Amino acid sequence: MSPRSPSVNEELRRRSRERLLQATVELVGERGYEATTLGDIADRAGAARGLVSYYFPGKRQLLQSAVHRLMHRTLDSALEREPLPESGGERLARAIDAILGLARDEPLLMRTHMAGILQAEGFVQCPEQRRLAELLRETVVRYGSGDVDRDYPLLRALLMGAVFALLIPGAPMPLATLRAELFQRYGLDWGLGVPPSGAPPAPGTEGRPEGEQAGRAP
Repeated sequence: MSPRSPSVNEELRRRSRERLLQATVELVGERGYEATTLGDIADRAGAARGLVSYYFPGKRQLLQSAVHRLMHRTLDSALEREPLPESGGERLARAIDAILGLARDEPLLMRTHMAGILQAEGFVQCPEQRRLAELLRETVVRYGSGDVDRDYPLLRALLMGAVFALLIPGAPMPLATLRAELFQRYGLDWGLGVPPSGAPPAPGTEGRPEGEQAGRAP
């Protein structure tokens, strides 16, 4: 039997890593962080347990990479949904709705992710995080930013703050209220993206007409 080519080995490694990331999202979402072990993740992924430590230095880093992967895949799906967004405002609205919707649909997973960022390990730089950053930066560019290096971190911070507010145990803010604040901040019409049912929660949250957005920095 001839040895596998480097490209085949690379593809096998990529698939193994993807399975570990997917298994992490599934198990932490089902059981929580503390109840999920690296062995559980390897078993769910059908991978040797040594592969986990080969790809990731620890469980917290694995979780952050897994959640960043889920976030960029969710965001990419929203941005590529037909009909494709024709304006920067529609693209930004879809991005906001995708991130807030993920927090709504996966509260345990996203709460655990946010808690990990605030711990000693901090923010993990990884390929999944970089892909998420690329999508958000491109969204800021399409929106009309004149200073992406300023406006992208601001958008990221606002989205993270909204997710925190949505997930605070015992005192969560309504998604529609957080959405309205972000839409007003960026001058987005309430009907863009995937608006929740019902009217905006407060007068004035529909923002300025989209035509006024051109050339504005977020």
